[in-house]
Amino acid sequence: MDINRISTDLLCTVHKAWPLITIFQGSNVDIQSLASEFWDRGYLYIENFFDDRLMDLYQEQILCHFGDNPNFVHTDDFIEKSKTDVIPWFPQQEGFADFDIAQQDPRLVALTEAILGHDWSSLYSMVMYSKKDTKGQAWHQDCPPEDKSQYNLNRLVYSMDIDASLGGQTLVVPGSHKGQAITVGPGDEHFPDQLVFSPKKGSILLLHGHIWHRVLPVTGDFRVSINYRCCPRGTPDNVTDIAVYRNMRYDFSTNRVVEERNEQTDV
Repeated sequence: MDINRISTDLLCTVHKAWPLITIFQGSNVDIQSLASEFWDRGYLYIENFFDDRLMDLYQEQILCHFGDNPNFVHTDDFIEKSKTDVIPWFPQQEGFADFDIAQQDPRLVALTEAILGHDWSSLYSMVMYSKKDTKGQAWHQDCPPEDKSQYNLNRLVYSMDIDASLGGQTLVVPGSHKGQAITVGPGDEHFPDQLVFSPKKGSILLLHGHIWHRVLPVTGDFRVSINYRCCPRGTPDNVTDIAVYRNMRYDFSTNRVVEERNEQTDV
């Protein structure tokens, strides 16, 4: 397979300054151009990437795992400080091999290599489940941005439609992956240049680990996404242990705040 091209029916982009939607449905698409778009913006959104039948399979397994009222796994202190109401599950670590199918999709592998280069590494797949009437996720970066060579790539797969009636849309600030740590301030602040994604079932959203992003509160029954995280060669497996929020840096490996952030600490 020529990894520089993907066979599709149609490629179209919309939105003037920052194209929001890239739709794959069968003509030849230059994935090097898509990789360049990713590096310019810090994100890439692709609709109709995965088959509905695979998404239905994932959704069934996810809902079977979580049940009707799953418990939060993070501490109350983290949830309060981060304004993040997400319950994670790592299905591949528990032997759910069906989740390998999306990860090993040749188109996704080729696109990932075009973005990260040779010898990139998969980290893990993480299902993120949010209950009804929860806060979503506050603005954050997945890993510290001071060293630009050290970062992760989020490959978010959506097994259900996310829209305004449900809540839980994903927000990003285009180009913010090129800067430094996210500014200090409220976790739900509105930024003039932010974009709002309402991902459709079968779509993927690629996010640079340094891009500023958040998830809106969930008002529907639940919200689900699957994150196939990976990183370039030379990046340690623990690159996402410390996330940067607007009010703190949090170490998930030790479940503690490693830095309180305020106007005085960020001068």
